Amino acid sequence: MREAKVLTKAKNKAREIKRNVFVLFLAYKDPRVPWYAKLFAVLVVAYAFSPIDLIPDFIPVLGYLDDLIIVPLGITIALKMIPQSVIEECRARAEEIRKQGKPKNWVTGALFILIWVLIAVWVGSICYKLFT
Repeated sequence: MREAKVLTKAKNKAREIKRNVFVLFLAYKDPRVPWYAKLFAVLVVAYAFSPIDLIPDFIPVLGYLDDLIIVPLGITIALKMIPQSVIEECRARAEEIRKQGKPKNWVTGALFILIWVLIAVWVGSICYKLFT
């Protein structure tokens, strides 16, 4: 019984994190949000949706630290930078969009993959120059 409660609590927390990432995405587009909050929000959203982690998941225990600590911490900090009225409006919009079905934006997904590939090539070329 206790295990079911823990699992339910974890699922609810994961849903909340997912919802808040989408709220940050919507807030990024709002002109009332300061530029520094937009920049931080976009970095948090990009990291949350990115398939590449700061600490790879295959490393025991440490691999999940970014998912359990870094992403929620980034979301919390970003939400504190954004005006409360904007957050409330974005939460309402996010809920409306969720009820209509999950949006799919393949262009944005391809852009994120392209950015990570370019970063990997850049870092690889630097490492290659250093070690040859």
